[in-house]
Parts: sequence; structure tokens; C-alpha cells
Amino acid sequence: MSQLEGIRILDFTIWRPGPYATQLLAELGADVLKVEPPGGDPMRSYPGIFDALSANKRSIALDLKNDEHRRRALELVADADVVVESYRPGVADRLGIGYDAVRAVNPTVVYCSVSGMGQIGDLATAPGHDVNYQAWSGALAPEGNDPVSAAVPIADLAGGLAGAYAVCAALVRRARTGEGERIDAAMGDVLATWTGAVTPEAEGADADTRGVPGYGTFPTRDGGFVALGIITEDHFWRALCAVLGLHEFGTLGFLDRLGRADELQPEIATRIAARDRDECVAALLAAGAPAAPVLNRTEMLALPHFRTRGAVTPDGARVGHLVRFVADPARPPDHAPAVDEHAGTGFSPRP
Repeated sequence: MSQLEGIRILDFTIWRPGPYATQLLAELGADVLKVEPPGGDPMRSYPGIFDALSANKRSIALDLKNDEHRRRALELVADADVVVESYRPGVADRLGIGYDAVRAVNPTVVYCSVSGMGQIGDLATAPGHDVNYQAWSGALAPEGNDPVSAAVPIADLAGGLAGAYAVCAALVRRARTGEGERIDAAMGDVLATWTGAVTPEAEGADADTRGVPGYGTFPTRDGGFVALGIITEDHFWRALCAVLGLHEFGTLGFLDRLGRADELQPEIATRIAARDRDECVAALLAAGAPAAPVLNRTEMLALPHFRTRGAVTPDGARVGHLVRFVADPARPPDHAPAVDEHAGTGFSPRP
């Protein structure tokens, strides 16, 4: 992978959001030097997650409360193209690696802060983790319904993805203008934009209508679940009705289905509950209906589709990059460094 070859990233991040951002950049070829606090990134308490977030990086340990170590950090800053930090607002400044201190030694630096609620605003210093940022952004209960927390840390991953995206955009701008950038990537912001400002209401439907027949997850006879994804498409609905034997409902249009949601959704659930998961999914897919089995992690890793695409390694032991580059694939995951494994070193020579 050569998209970011020669780009040097000094990574002061810990836990998950910031390290995910720099992981994505490392997989695109960037030279990522991870600066860990004494004792290492606390995410090392979760070795499997840490390894996935730290492949293709190198590690040095610096105590930024120590004057000598802080000077060493600023020496590395001077050689970096990008600096990424994930402290709570104000902490990087107190440690001597805030934006002003970094820009003083590297005027064209791309400086990215990844945080929960951002560097400015009434909630900037509010403590929190993933579920808190989902709550602030309306993602847990967008319509005022009972809150539902995602089974994966969507705030952490969204913040990291947004940070990596913004760094790439800022690097393109710097290549054109020679100017650096100050990036303020907040998990709450990303989820707020995903929650959106508009309630999804179908034109012509009753404003009190909630739920779409044929959309959601349904338990099966063997203890599994089937996910159905039918919205407005009449042909998908007809296929579902044909497979489940709901022939009397097959000609209903979208608005008619919405108006009878309280009747139709239980009928669908009853028919699916009488079948095994994989057999039901196979029949629905064969008929052209959008269905999928609800897989757990182990089942997902064993799925040939993701291995073919490189999202999962051939042995199923690790995941790959989140985007497939056809001409110049992302770097495969390498080992994660030990704490301070690269003590006394700096960045690799530029190509």
C-alpha cells in the first residue's frame, strides 16, 4: 500500500477511537510512531483489541510530565506530517503537546484531536465513553422510544473513522497549499449527523406510523434470527409473501402495508418462527427477498465472502482494511509492538 507512503504520523492516542484512526492510516502505508505513557496504552489490558489497533505501528514510551521526555516528543513533532491526540480537552496543552506548542515547531503540521464531545462547546469536558456519546447524540433513542445501545462501539469507531478521513483530506489540502490544519473530530458530532435532523416518515403515511412490515429481526425455530430489509419495494414484499405463504397480502402496496403494520409484522414473525434460520434465509434469497442470517463474530469470520474480499484474513484470525483497493491493496496486519519496543528511534527514512 503506497497511498500514504512517506507520511509520518506521531500518535499520542490511547484506548480505541484515536488508535483506530491511526490504525487505518497505518494500513494505508503511513509511518505511525505510537507514543505510549509509562506502562503502556491502557488498551493493552485487552490484548486482542490492542493488537488489532496497533498492527504496523512502532512504540516508544515517553512520560510527558518529564521535561526531557517532553523535549524528545517535540523533536519528533518537528519531523512529523501529522500529530494525533485523544486526551480530554486541555490535557494536551498541559502536557506541552497542544496545537500551539506543536505548531510552533512544525508550522505545516496536520494536528488532529479525537475526543468524545469536541474541543469547544458546553459539553467539551464532560467525561464519558461510547454509550454516553450515543446518548448525547440521540442515537440511543432517536424517536423517543426505549433506548437501544449498539452491540459494537459505534461512537468509538465513528470518531476514529472521521479522524482518519479528515487527516487524509487535510493532507491533500497541504499538498496543494503548503498549509497545515487543526482537526477537531468528536464522536458525538459524527453520531449527531447520523441521527439526523429529520424523522424518517414516508410520504402519505400516518405520522404516528412506526415500523415497516418486513423490516427488522425475527427469531427462528432453531434459536437463530433472520434479518429482513424490505421497505418500499413491492417486488421484495411479494417475494417474502410467496416464501412465507402469506399470499393474501402479496398485492398490498407500501402505504397499505404501513397502515396494517400491527397486523402484518406478527404474521411474518409467526411464519419465520416455524423455520430454521439458514433454510429460511436460503429460501428468501432464492426468491429475491433481502434476507440475512444474524451472525455472531465466529460465524462472520468463517464466512467465505469476507475472506474473498480481504475483510477477513484467509485463516479467519484477523480482519483486514475496511475498504478494498484493487490496484494497491492495504497493508496486511503485522504484529503489534511491545511497549517501548522502538525506544530511542524516530521515524523511518522517507522513501
